[in-house]
Amino acid sequence: MLADEVFVSVYGTLGEGLYSGYLSRDKKQNNVYIVSKSELSGSFPGIVTAVASLSDGTQRMIVSPRNEVMYEPDILFRLRKLKSLKVEKISCLYEKSCGAVILYRNEKTDELMILMVRNNNGRFYSFPKGHVEFHENERETAIREIKEETNLDVEILDGFREVSDYCPFGTIRKRVVFFLAVTRKNNIKIQESEIDSYTWVPLSNAKGACSYDNDCRIIEKVRKYLAEHKPKI
Repeated sequence: MLADEVFVSVYGTLGEGLYSGYLSRDKKQNNVYIVSKSELSGSFPGIVTAVASLSDGTQRMIVSPRNEVMYEPDILFRLRKLKSLKVEKISCLYEKSCGAVILYRNEKTDELMILMVRNNNGRFYSFPKGHVEFHENERETAIREIKEETNLDVEILDGFREVSDYCPFGTIRKRVVFFLAVTRKNNIKIQESEIDSYTWVPLSNAKGACSYDNDCRIIEKVRKYLAEHKPKI
């Protein structure tokens, strides 16, 4: 169901950005919820942007206009307007995370280091990141996730924002926004429920520690930024 392109019709308005609707499939009429950032009426082409598993054991498709990207926090915020609706689990087509490349200057060698972490469900090292929660902006998400996962307090540097888009599995479309951050203290305490291990890698050979092309690209962007802006670290 997820990512299916459908033709959907609006029944009525349930709240701001939330509608009841239906679509025809396999000669049956399926009731759906429609979420959007725009006012909707009539019928239009859409995409199944989420599937909600409800407390009564049923599932309900959630549809958005085909040209809209709706992330989980936005969808759940709209669904929670329905007090009688109990969502046990939701699978979303679009996922968004925010994190940062964290710089730390080694006091002994004076070399710039980059923090790499490996998630419990991952095979390779990358940069700390986590899912956006509702009412957070991108920077707030990055700072919160870094604190939760590593215990580090960081300062986000202005003028650096890189986006990594990929499909980690199946039809899921993931976007990760990375900032560039500085920490003054190496007082890491990993969140064991999320992070398996971590390592500090010299910026000079950080690309050798990266397993993903997107991470290598971001490292190059970091080097270019540091050469142009020369921030005090």
